[in-house]
Amino acid sequence: MKKLVSILLSVLMILTATAAMADAQYTVGICQLVTHEALDAATQGFMDALNAEMGEGVVEYDLQNAAGDSNTCATIANAFVAADVDLIMANATPALQAATIATADIPILGTSVTEYGVALDIDNFTGLVGTNVSGTSDLAPLDQQADMIMTLFPEAKKVGLLYCSAEANSQYQVDTVKALLEAKGVAAELYAFSDSNDVAAVAQNACDNSDVIYVPTDNTVAANTGIVDNICQPAGVPVVAGEAGICNGCGVATLSISYYDLGVTTGKMAAKILKGEANIAEMPIAYAENFTPQYNPAICEALGVTVPADYVSLY
Repeated sequence: MKKLVSILLSVLMILTATAAMADAQYTVGICQLVTHEALDAATQGFMDALNAEMGEGVVEYDLQNAAGDSNTCATIANAFVAADVDLIMANATPALQAATIATADIPILGTSVTEYGVALDIDNFTGLVGTNVSGTSDLAPLDQQADMIMTLFPEAKKVGLLYCSAEANSQYQVDTVKALLEAKGVAAELYAFSDSNDVAAVAQNACDNSDVIYVPTDNTVAANTGIVDNICQPAGVPVVAGEAGICNGCGVATLSISYYDLGVTTGKMAAKILKGEANIAEMPIAYAENFTPQYNPAICEALGVTVPADYVSLY
């Protein structure tokens, strides 16, 4: 009897240990700058991929939205550090910047970040941060976006570049596109607003003084596409967008990536870190490989814009 009890206790201990392993939990804090189509898709892709890699229920998510406020990003990041989460996913540049200030120890993966060298103020950035930070970039080929503007609107003389000056990566994109357009002999003017309160006024100014408007992968515009569309479409001024979500709201065309796929890549990186299969300090930034020219059928029809045959409809 004693031997049987001993065996049963041993089996019970093994089952308990196995169950404990199966119930092992990781906590991942997600700081998303604002709610809009692109960032939402990246967050969903991240969670879907991480669940697929780790198993359902193994990872607990603390999903926080900063409602477009950089100061709120800092508050969220500091709360994650206080809670000692296992990993932080920072969705968009201000979220990444806040997380890197908050901790140098907890692994941080960024996504929907255009240029990490600009975002983190790293000179001569080569693609590897080399600290507790890595992630994925949504940088599209800006030269091809500039070419798209001229392909669709070869008669355009003045291009307005509409963006939020508080977003470092937006500044980087419009500066680059401005130089590319000016090299083609096209006048390009910057129209910057500091926050969502100024979007309408600045968009109206840009619309009044431009033949075409270009918007980069700007989170503030993405959250306010209705305002931009209500100003530009009635005036007959087309908008070329840096990503599909903005294009869906106010643009005629874009050269964009799948933000869901970008999130999936980030989620797979997170799984390797949590499993101990990779050292984040040795993980280079991952860049999207596939870019698709897309168009918004409704706005193109309303403005009489005809796109090349290889453009794919947004819906």
